[in-house]
Amino acid sequence: MNLLKAVIVDDEPDAVNFTKAIIRDHCKSLQIVGTAHSAKEGVSVINETHPDIVFLDVEMPRGSGFELLSQFPGKSFDVIFITAFNHYAIQAIKFSAVDYILKPINIRELISAIDRVIEKRSVQDYKSPGYSTLFENLKSAIPSKLAIPTSDGMEYLNTKKILRLEADGSYTHFFLVDGRKILVSRNLKEYHELLTDKNFFRPHNSHLINLEFVKKYIRHDGTSIELTDGTQVPLARSKKEMFLIHMERLAR
Repeated sequence: MNLLKAVIVDDEPDAVNFTKAIIRDHCKSLQIVGTAHSAKEGVSVINETHPDIVFLDVEMPRGSGFELLSQFPGKSFDVIFITAFNHYAIQAIKFSAVDYILKPINIRELISAIDRVIEKRSVQDYKSPGYSTLFENLKSAIPSKLAIPTSDGMEYLNTKKILRLEADGSYTHFFLVDGRKILVSRNLKEYHELLTDKNFFRPHNSHLINLEFVKKYIRHDGTSIELTDGTQVPLARSKKEMFLIHMERLAR
């Protein structure tokens, strides 16, 4: 079996050593071919070793992980970010569907992230994803492009073009303003957490709506919300007050 080559870039020696130990003990399909403790050193190591996977710290004293990544516009490696909690950066990473691990590193979470990358790379004709969407989201105070996995790759949606989302077991249906419908193999809860700050509201366990497309609040025959495309979604009694507050704020 061909081993995947891995590089670790982190300014904290303990984090480097811990990551190396996890890979050595639990990820037999990976071979660590280099480590670095700064972005500048990381660029050199990556150029020398041509890795398949880079474990990359976001915040380092002399250049961030994002600055390092920008040096490889045509990169052929996958990235797993390892970072201390930073709401702004984490939101951009989540929106861009890039794997990340928070410090202190959880062994199971790191192994799961590695397994996801290995699984993606096992697909025939696999191409490492570009990171233009990540950089675009990082430039914005609130990320605007949401990466969603599709059957043939990844689609990047402008959140203003999403009308609503509907749960289907562990899957989620996306309904777009252009009339398209996309089925995604992730649950609604994940997208609720991502989109709450972008005028999306969850009126019912099975629905997440873009408040910009609310047309009418209906009180008869059970409380519901009508959207601009004519769709009516239920409004749970416990969510009614919060919905009206959100709509009042939006109308100002």
